[in-house]
Amino acid sequence: MEDYGPLHEAAGTGRMDTCKYLVEELGFDINADANNDSGMTPLACAVARGKAIAVRYLLDKGANLNKQDSVGFSPLHYATKKGNDGLPNRVFSDLGAPMTAAVLCADIISVAGKISVSAALKCMKLLVKAGAGLNCTTPDTPLVIATSKDLTECVQYLLEVGADANIPSNYNGTTPIEIAADSGRRELVEILFPYTKPIQRVSNWSVDGIITHAKHLKEKGKQCDKASKVKQSDKGSKVKRKEDASPRKSSSEEKVVQDKKAELKSLGAKAVEEKDYAGASKFYSEAIKVDPKDATLYSNRSLCHLRIGEAHDALVDADACIRLRPDWPKGYCRKGAALTALKDHKEACDAYMAAVKLDPSNEELHEAFWEAVVAMKAELGAGQSGSSSDSD
Repeated sequence: MEDYGPLHEAAGTGRMDTCKYLVEELGFDINADANNDSGMTPLACAVARGKAIAVRYLLDKGANLNKQDSVGFSPLHYATKKGNDGLPNRVFSDLGAPMTAAVLCADIISVAGKISVSAALKCMKLLVKAGAGLNCTTPDTPLVIATSKDLTECVQYLLEVGADANIPSNYNGTTPIEIAADSGRRELVEILFPYTKPIQRVSNWSVDGIITHAKHLKEKGKQCDKASKVKQSDKGSKVKRKEDASPRKSSSEEKVVQDKKAELKSLGAKAVEEKDYAGASKFYSEAIKVDPKDATLYSNRSLCHLRIGEAHDALVDADACIRLRPDWPKGYCRKGAALTALKDHKEACDAYMAAVKLDPSNEELHEAFWEAVVAMKAELGAGQSGSSSDSD
């Protein structure tokens, strides 16, 4: 919790004597943002580290359960931010109400070895008592997520406190009991059964009947997949025969093409070194005519467009680069830079985040991502300030 602030650090480490002294004696704000750019509250720090005693204390003192920073995270969204690689997950996905985040917290953080499922469950119980919603459906209900993650204790608890077992998944329309049956988790099926209304498509409404129905659907799906693969194989054979029948370039012709592309690429690189970005862009454009499937050329031309103030063209080339090489971080980095120039900081954050996931050890990408986050926060803050100044 370095650089977060004294109260944030005390809450995140569960040092209750320090927490109480800071709040009760020195009057620290329990809803204050951290000193760094994260915007985390002390409650978010406590939940992220599974410190139930600190969570309870802060809630008792009136901590805002749903306070969000300018990016949109509520306290438990922070608990879902870190996975095995220690990196933020999809930063701007709408994880919904804190109760949904609590379930994800139980799964993700326990897998990462940071806190146990039982510790996360304790935090969840405190949040339920504080009024967190049980049946929010963004991205799915807590019960759907808990069932999908095989979190038996969470499922049992959610049902006991009134979670609706009949709300289906937004992904495929299946209910929690069908999700459990499809994964062969009989214990969960038995737990969910008394809370679930009979489903018309399941002819034998019993624990065994639901599991049998799920097995039948899975077997049917396998047969369909097998038939589809055979069809694709036949289609592929036809395409291959067609390709074999078409004329191919000779090795000497191919070498001429590659040599020309290499020459144009080299001239472009030299122009970039001399900061002649307009000239470099022309060389890369000619090279693209020679080989329109080379992602590197689009990446290089995107940089040139950006340097001469053509941000829209830079974005087009970045997208082309990503289409050709979706697993290459550079394309997403170029896209982030173009979007930043266009003042679309939210989309820029998403682009940089995609790059970070592909190359998590790249410090420059991390810095670019957080710079985009800071820029977005500043923009949002300016917008809010402008709105308040315009009011009567």
